[in-house]
Amino acid sequence: MSEKRPARVLSGVQPTGILHLGNYFGAIQQHIALQDEHPGEAYYFIANYHAMTTVHDGDTLRGYVHDVAITYLALGLDPSKAVLFRQSDVPEVLELAWMIATVTGMGLLQRAHSYKDKIQNGITPSAGLFYYPVLMGADILLYDGSLVPVGKDQLQHIEFAQDMATAFNHSYAGGETILRRPEPRLSKAPYVPGLDGRKMSKSYDNTIPLFLAGKRLRKLIGKVVTDSAELGQPLTIKDNTVYDLLKLFTDEEEMAAIGEHFRSGSRDGQPFGYGHAKQLLAAKIDAHFGEARERREHLVAHPEEVEAVLAEGAAKARTIARATLARCRAVCGLR
Repeated sequence: MSEKRPARVLSGVQPTGILHLGNYFGAIQQHIALQDEHPGEAYYFIANYHAMTTVHDGDTLRGYVHDVAITYLALGLDPSKAVLFRQSDVPEVLELAWMIATVTGMGLLQRAHSYKDKIQNGITPSAGLFYYPVLMGADILLYDGSLVPVGKDQLQHIEFAQDMATAFNHSYAGGETILRRPEPRLSKAPYVPGLDGRKMSKSYDNTIPLFLAGKRLRKLIGKVVTDSAELGQPLTIKDNTVYDLLKLFTDEEEMAAIGEHFRSGSRDGQPFGYGHAKQLLAAKIDAHFGEARERREHLVAHPEEVEAVLAEGAAKARTIARATLARCRAVCGLR
C-alpha cells in the first residue's frame, strides 16, 4: 500500500460570489502556472459543498459554480494539463471525511482560525461550519495531494490535514501510509487592496471583478479611496491603494516612471492627480484581461463546453478517489 505516488498539486476555490482581483493574484494566477510545472497532476476543485455553509439558495450556488469554471478556463486553465471538477461530483469525499472525523479531536476543530473568524464576522455557527476543516482535510487526502498552494494565513488547514492523515494511518494501519501526508506550497501572492484600502474581500464589499470593462470599470475605479491632495500636488506613495494596484499590472521600468509622476504631481509638464492615476489603472486592468474576457464570452455562449470539462475532470478525480477509499475501507474493516 506504500507504492510510490506522483507529486500532485491539489487546491480548491469556493463559489461564493463573483471572482475578483484578490482571487486572481492570490490563487488563480498561481494555479494556472502550476499546470505547466506539474502537467497532468494539477487538480482543482470547485468547493460547492463548502459553499453551502454560507450560500443557501440552489440557483445562486449553481450560478457561482458555473462562473468559477468559466473564469478558470477563460484565464488559461488547460484541461489537457490540469483537472477541474465540482467537489460534489465526487461524493466519495464525504465518506472519507467521516472516516477521518473518527480520529480527529474536538480540540483541533475548536482551534480553527476560519471558524473563529467567521463567527466574529456574524456568520451563524452551524455544525457544518464547525466540521469544515474535516471536509477540507478529506478534499486534500482523497486525491493524494502532495503539494497544496496556500498563503500563510491558510497554513493551518494543511497542518490539520497532516494531523488527520497521521492519526488515521496510526490508528487504522499501524503507521503505514494509507493517506498521504500533504505539504504546503507557500505562495508569494501580493497584498491586493480593495476599493477602501483594506484587503480585497467579498466580506468587505470592496472588490474589483475580474472581467469588468469600459465605462463600468472606470466608474468603479473612481471609487477607490484616496487622500485629498489637490491636482498638481505630490501624491503619497506609501499605503496608497491606487499606486499599490498599479504595481500589480506594471513592470519595474514603467512603475518607476509612474512613481515619479506621483512624487512630482506632474506628467510631461502637465498636472498629474488621482483622477489621472485612476484612469491609468482602469486602462491597465481592462487591457490585462482583454483576451480572457473574449474567451469568457465564448464560454458563456457555450455552456456545454464548460460542462464537458467538469465532467471529464470529475471522471479523472473519481478514479483516484475510489482507489484511496478502497485502501481506507480495507484497513477500517468496511470492506
